[in-house]
Amino acid sequence: MIINHPLLGPCDAQEFTYKGDASLINRPDGMAEGAEGAFYDYAYLRDNPAGLHRELWFHEQGDRSWLVVTRNTVTHEITKVELARDVARNMGRST
Repeated sequence: MIINHPLLGPCDAQEFTYKGDASLINRPDGMAEGAEGAFYDYAYLRDNPAGLHRELWFHEQGDRSWLVVTRNTVTHEITKVELARDVARNMGRST
């Protein structure tokens, strides 16, 4: 599988480590009311979709960047690759 890194171009997926659902970028506020339940959900509950899914990947054997990869879990087709820092910044703007 080839991941088209936004800065480096096409890279073999073996250079990366899969780190989980991209929703992990949106960490709950530990000081908010109900934080214990929110952290339980954050740490232990995951979707297992068939089809398009946003995932976190770490470029361990490259520039050590974090990426958000939108991938079809059935076909493994990658439809979008973004720097995780850009995704996190955009999430902050929408709230």
